[in-house]
Amino acid sequence: MLTTRFCETFGVEHPIVQGGMQWVGRAELVAAVADAGALGFLTALTQPTPEALVGEIARCRELTDKPFGVNLTILPSINPPPYDEYRRAIIESGVQVVETAGFSPEEHLPEFRAHGVKVLHKCTSVRHAVKAEKMGVDAVSIDGFECAGHPGEDDVPGLVLIPAVTRRLSVPVIASGGFTDGRGLVAALALGAEGITMGTRFLCTVESPVHQRVKEQIVAGSELATELIFRSLRNTARVASNSVSRKVVDILGAGGEFADVRDLVAGVRGRKVFEDGDLEAGIWSVGMGQGLIDDIPTVRDVVRRIVAEAEDLISGRLAAATRRDH
Repeated sequence: MLTTRFCETFGVEHPIVQGGMQWVGRAELVAAVADAGALGFLTALTQPTPEALVGEIARCRELTDKPFGVNLTILPSINPPPYDEYRRAIIESGVQVVETAGFSPEEHLPEFRAHGVKVLHKCTSVRHAVKAEKMGVDAVSIDGFECAGHPGEDDVPGLVLIPAVTRRLSVPVIASGGFTDGRGLVAALALGAEGITMGTRFLCTVESPVHQRVKEQIVAGSELATELIFRSLRNTARVASNSVSRKVVDILGAGGEFADVRDLVAGVRGRKVFEDGDLEAGIWSVGMGQGLIDDIPTVRDVVRRIVAEAEDLISGRLAAATRRDH
C-alpha cells in the first residue's frame, strides 16, 4: 500500500487529489474520486448560490460515503461572490476538508479551524507556500508552470518548484501541474511531495460532467496544444489552444487591454464548451499533461493504475537500479 503523511492527515487511501475545477467539480465526479480512495473537491463557485452548494454537497453524500472536500477559490471580481456565506455553507454541511485557491485564505482560516476543517491551500510560488504555512494551513498544493488554469507569473516548472517548496515547508506538500500517471506520482514523491493533484486527467474520465467532444480533444491534443493568455495583464492562464484563445493572445500581444477581450473570455462561453461540446465557443482550461493522456477511462481505473504503476516502479525498476549499485 502506497501511503503518505497526506493520506493520514486527510483520511484518504491514496495520495491523489482531484483539485477544484470550475464547471467540472460536481457531485458525480467527486463521488467517483472518493469511492476510488482519492480526495475529490466540489467547486463551490460552480454552484450559483451558497444554498445550491449545500444541495450539491448533499447530492455528493448520496453518491458516496467516503470523505470529500470543497474548493473555495477567492478571486478579484467587480461583484465578488458572498464568500462568507459559501464558507458558512461548507461548515454547516459538515464538510471536513477545504481546498482554497486564488487570494490569501487568511480571513477564512479562523472559522475553518474552529470547526475542525482541514485546509489545503493552492500556491504557485515558494514565497506564497511559506506564507500559507505560517497562516496555519494543513497542507499546500504547489502548481508548477505545466498546470491548467493559473500557473502564476514566475514560470517555474515542477521539477524545480516542488523541491524548492518541500525543503522549506514542514506541512505536507501536494504536487500539481502535468501529473497524469504513476511515473508522475513517483517523481513527485522523489521531489519531496506527499502526493499529486490532477485536473486534466480527471477532466478526461467517464464520470467527468463535460461533453464527450472535450474529452476526445484532450486525447487528441499534444503537450503543445495550449495557450498562455493574460500574460501582459500578469494574470496568466493556461487554456486549450483554439481560435478564441489565439485571438486573445494576438489582441493582448498587440497592446490590447482586458476590455478588448472581455467578451471573448466570458465564463458563460467556457461553460458552453463543456456543456455543448463546441470547442470553439470560448476558452477552457487544460494542462500540458494532455500530451500524456490517450484514453477516457473511469475514475476508478485511473486511480488504480496510477497506484499500481507507482508501486511497480518503486519495487521494480528503481529497486533493481539500487541493487545494481551494490
